[in-house]
This record gives sequence, structure tokens and C-alpha cells, in this order.
Amino acid sequence: MNGKLLLSLLFGLLGFGFTFLINYGHNLLGTSLIRGIFGFIVWFLLAFLLRWVLGFIVKQSGSPENGETASMDGSENLGSNFDISTPGEDEELINMLKQKPEQQGSGDVEDFTPLQPPKLVSMKDPEELAKAVRHLKEE
Repeated sequence: MNGKLLLSLLFGLLGFGFTFLINYGHNLLGTSLIRGIFGFIVWFLLAFLLRWVLGFIVKQSGSPENGETASMDGSENLGSNFDISTPGEDEELINMLKQKPEQQGSGDVEDFTPLQPPKLVSMKDPEELAKAVRHLKEE
């Protein structure tokens, strides 16, 4: 507990110094000290709460809820190792990048047809469009 309190005090002093130095150039000495004290309190509480939450998380993850079933199954180390290696797929990638001999010389494999999207043209009467614009302009 003494180490937790000491670390929280150090963070509080860091918060006091930071807040005091930021405010000293713009405010009176008394105002800077008061704001520094508030900074100390906030940083101290944040450090204390952070240590408490992390300690709670570590304590819960360290002790399994049902230790008897884990030892009976032999899965005590389940999830403790993490293998991040990927299987080798180099040859598949090389084969995909290489063009096959029959595709290199012949251009008749697939005929290219460009995309022809439908045109978005209004087929309304120009007089109706002019009336709609005049109507919208009046409002």
C-alpha cells in the first residue's frame, strides 16, 4: 500500500508543478497556488484510481474462478501462449503473380467492353421545369 500511495503522491506533485507553472505566468501567485493544489488533488486521485482499477483487473485475471476444473482438464496454460506466425503462402502468391503462357500472347481470351451507364436525363417538359423553379424561387 505504501508504494501505491508514494506513486500517487509523485503523480500529484507532477500535476501540481505542471498546473502551477502553466498558471504562474498568467495569474497571481495565490491563484496559481490554489489551481496547483486542485491539480495535485485531481492528478493524485487519477493515479490512485488507475492503480486501483489495474490492480483489480490483474487480481481477477490472475485467479481463475473455478480452479478445480482447470487442473482436472489439464488446461491450466490454455491461452497463455500466443502464436502470431502465419503459414507460408509464398508459392501461391508467386503463382498468382505469374501469368500463364496461354494468357501472355493471346488477346482473344475475353473481349473488353467498356461500361456504358444509363444517362440520367430528365424527360420532363421545359415549361414544367420552369414553373417548378419559379415556384421554389417564390418561397
